[in-house]
Amino acid sequence: MAKVVLITGASSGLGKATAEYLSGKGYLVYGTSRFPVKYKTPNNYYLLSLNINDEVSIIKLVKEILIKEKRIDVLINNAGVGITGPAEETNIKAMQDNFNTNFFGPIKLMQEVLPSMRRNESGLIINITSIAAYMGLPFRGCYSASKAAMEIFTESIRMEVQRFGINVSTLAPGEYSTNIATRRYHSPVNKGAYEKIYKENLNKMNDHVNSGSDPNEVAKNVFKIIKTKSPNVHYKVGPWLQKFSIFLKKILPDFLYEKILIKFYNL
Repeated sequence: MAKVVLITGASSGLGKATAEYLSGKGYLVYGTSRFPVKYKTPNNYYLLSLNINDEVSIIKLVKEILIKEKRIDVLINNAGVGITGPAEETNIKAMQDNFNTNFFGPIKLMQEVLPSMRRNESGLIINITSIAAYMGLPFRGCYSASKAAMEIFTESIRMEVQRFGINVSTLAPGEYSTNIATRRYHSPVNKGAYEKIYKENLNKMNDHVNSGSDPNEVAKNVFKIIKTKSPNVHYKVGPWLQKFSIFLKKILPDFLYEKILIKFYNL
């Protein structure tokens, strides 16, 4: 019997690539989108409606799949949004919304899926985070913080559910060629102290996404985690230099690592 996989944010980008790849490997895949009618119906996986910020929507989605399939074997919390801006100028409500999408919504989805996994005495949850979670990046502080929060939360919930035969891991991608830049919340470039440097870095961030790696690399890594009998808690995928930056942060004094980032962002 094919394993049932639920992937949030599967209408585009990393989620779509993963849904298509896993479907090709024989998994029964349910993807989600806020507005699935806006997209062409996928040929090899289902695309259902989900607002990750709405508890009622989350409960309805999980119930619908469980009624039909009686199980959810793998949950991939992929849906997320970016946010940029100088910390001093970024709207607090926008930052709260970012945490709702990147952190609290995925937690609620885990809460709804876990009871069925416990009954089946098996299950896997993969929380898609970001290499940005491993460091505070200028003009992306809120994004880094929301993804870092999920990294730490995963460590906690993973230990709580292991005795039920459930594994929980994170997969932190670097820069990939997706449309995240178009959906990212951008604080406006205001005249003042941060105008020039923020504008320069905003353009740099968008260029990095547009020239990013193939999203199928992430899909292949998700597949490897699913096939691993006892998966690790944290995985990273992306260009060598981006992954190496995490290693540098571990071994370098804080002041030196900070200087490297300051130079890179031309601060």
